Amino acid sequence: MQDLAREMGVRKQRKFLTVAPFECAWRKELKFKEAGRGCVAFEASADNDVTVVFREQVGSQHYHYRTDNSPNYTIVLGSHRNRRLKIEVNGKTVVDVAGVGLCCSEEFQSYWISIYDGLIRIGTGHYPFQNRVFEWLDSKPNCSVQYVGLSSWDKHVGYRNVNVLPLTQHHNFLWKHVDHIGYGGGEEEEEGAEDELEEGIVECEVWGAGSFLESWDLSDMFFIVGTEEKVVRAHRVLLAVAADFCFSLSNGNSIRFPSITYPVLHAFLQYIYTGQTEIVESQLSSLRDLSQQFQLLPLLKQCEEIIGHFEINEKVLQSNNKVKLAYSSSGMQRCTVFPCELPIDWQKLKQFLLTGELSDVNIYIDGHVLVARAHKLILSLWSAPFMKMFTNGMTESNSSDIYLRDVSAEAILAMLQFMYSGELEMKDRNETGTLLLEILLFADKFGVTYLQQECCKLLLECISEELVCPILEVVSSIPSCKLLEETCERDFSRHFDYCTTSGTDFVLLDEATFRNILQHPDLTVTSEERVLDAIILWCMQASEIYGWEAVDELLKSSTLELLFGERLKSLSILLPLVRFPLMPSTTLKKLETSHLCSHIPVLEQLVMEAVSHVDFELTRTVNDQNVRFQHRRSSFKKLQYICDGDKNGVFYFSGTSYGEHQWVNPVLAKKIIVTASSPASRYTDPKALVSRTYQATFYAGPRVENGQNGAWWMVDIGQEHQLMCNYYTLRQDGSNAYMRSWALQGSMDGENWVDLRVHDNDQMICKPAQFASWPVHGPTALLPFRFFRVILTGPTTSDSTPWNLCICFLEFYGYFH
Repeated sequence: MQDLAREMGVRKQRKFLTVAPFECAWRKELKFKEAGRGCVAFEASADNDVTVVFREQVGSQHYHYRTDNSPNYTIVLGSHRNRRLKIEVNGKTVVDVAGVGLCCSEEFQSYWISIYDGLIRIGTGHYPFQNRVFEWLDSKPNCSVQYVGLSSWDKHVGYRNVNVLPLTQHHNFLWKHVDHIGYGGGEEEEEGAEDELEEGIVECEVWGAGSFLESWDLSDMFFIVGTEEKVVRAHRVLLAVAADFCFSLSNGNSIRFPSITYPVLHAFLQYIYTGQTEIVESQLSSLRDLSQQFQLLPLLKQCEEIIGHFEINEKVLQSNNKVKLAYSSSGMQRCTVFPCELPIDWQKLKQFLLTGELSDVNIYIDGHVLVARAHKLILSLWSAPFMKMFTNGMTESNSSDIYLRDVSAEAILAMLQFMYSGELEMKDRNETGTLLLEILLFADKFGVTYLQQECCKLLLECISEELVCPILEVVSSIPSCKLLEETCERDFSRHFDYCTTSGTDFVLLDEATFRNILQHPDLTVTSEERVLDAIILWCMQASEIYGWEAVDELLKSSTLELLFGERLKSLSILLPLVRFPLMPSTTLKKLETSHLCSHIPVLEQLVMEAVSHVDFELTRTVNDQNVRFQHRRSSFKKLQYICDGDKNGVFYFSGTSYGEHQWVNPVLAKKIIVTASSPASRYTDPKALVSRTYQATFYAGPRVENGQNGAWWMVDIGQEHQLMCNYYTLRQDGSNAYMRSWALQGSMDGENWVDLRVHDNDQMICKPAQFASWPVHGPTALLPFRFFRVILTGPTTSDSTPWNLCICFLEFYGYFH
């Protein structure tokens, strides 16, 4: 056992790649899976000029980017004697900045470079897209680069742990720790070792089940081998799901192999625990017999194939030649917690979780409720905290019970099912978001990195305006969820009005997250007053929604300290993020005379600055230098309803090419698309619905959808446009088929619809050619949509054609983007 511990304690040294001056190393493994999209992560040691080249084809050893005439991207870290970062495109320098991504000759430093359709990002550390130090977008991207070359300038550059990773649209790989694959490990070579990396199989750092091979930790049985009766420890659950081992009370915790030698059993167990092994040729027959006895079929097949090959070629099995055996799964690897795939029956392992067979730990919550009977080994393979809990002498080390608090049974079972199957199963889609967040927190607590990744992926797929605040509350404290956090911040900023008025969840965000949202370049608001209201509510940690004027009234009988408490200091940090000069002068005048202004110096200063800008029109130089004077990139134009049939709606505005020329029918101008539930005809003419000309007979005919009658008119305002609809108008045609039950709906994709206003037995329309208009209230009025439709949900007053939608005019109002 001491020899084994000593062997496991010695970290295997590996080779690293050294690139000589003015040369470039190309390897077949260093290739993007998808042209123009990928990420390379690596460690490098150099005085200067760590150089990475991206080309459409592989170059030669003596290739150098300075003499390359073919299309390429070249990134030089530590250029100009380790003072600058440089990016070249086809030999032409496009980026040359000081003090970014510098090199170190004393030790290896970690870097990553990603390319996605011309967007080049550069960062430091093992985790792609964390610790980003620079990014640059090519206006004419080369989407064909695929091969990665490691180059140098006038001095040697050492590379190791080089990995090329796929880059998907959602960048799901970004959470993966990459230093367990690739060129070498964390130790330097012994003196005299080869510097050049050998071609062949890339080695993987052994972790996982291999760490428990013949270990006393968590072992629950042992083999007694050979005439010398050597004791070899093992784990029943792993043996049972890999081979045909039947453990019962009759055979106890030991199995005797008097005729099997230790090297044969070691090779057998090593294959189970690591997925690979090696053995001398003369012992292949014994290994085959042992594999046949316990039906370890993959190993049995490989042994028979090798022995058969020797027999065909009439060769003698030698005692000094070793044979390597490795398991190869026919399916996709479920997870990468084990570097090499294991010959495990995952279905059988899942069944062990359900039945509790061979379990050695009971998991309880709330002190007494049994959730599951599990296996310490399986939990330890996924979670370092669990492994320490079971092996470092804690109470749980000698106990078969563990007690968990502040977590639901559903979250525990989801994590256990993931550990036993490699898959995260979410059955109740209605509760997906809430449960995923709880699982994510639980996985973070116990260090189950791969489960965190799966949670983040699923959360990215189900993000909605209702979920962004709860997600941000959780992920802001989890470094591995950076992409999810950035996505939620962007989604919040794009739906700022909705997220800050539909509820008060946003006041629970920490200051850094809320400030990131307020400073986000995609922040989209209907007015700067909304931003001011949100900041005041957040600083007050308000439990209900109200505007700054209501708070101003409260201040008459209270103090700033009572209203804002511990967040009073945050006002001076957040208020400058409001673009007061963009507010209407009437609002500024109200603010100028408010109690808030008289009590908050920074607010008074900002309002006075804005008033001066409005009254005296400060020079454009001042405006350009101060972001508060600039319109937001994502801003909405207010299209306000005045009266029925006015010219203030979105369809009229689209017909003028958004204010550029005289009105023409927006359908004919191809600014919008109108469709009906029935085919186009003389009385179902899409362009006539927005023509502003009265139609005596005009309708959309019925259509059966999902087993229900209905009729609708749908409008697509264009791929680049959105509308927050807060009012709409329609007009009855010349018939007596008056609507009574219908709905106004919005959608971003034309398939998934949200009710903006539902009418149930509405009696407003009661005569031919009548106009009628309605406001849209509530949070949905602050959600932007591209598609809108008016849909019948019940029959009209007509006896002959109850499902004809007989309206001849339609117009929408609100905030248009």
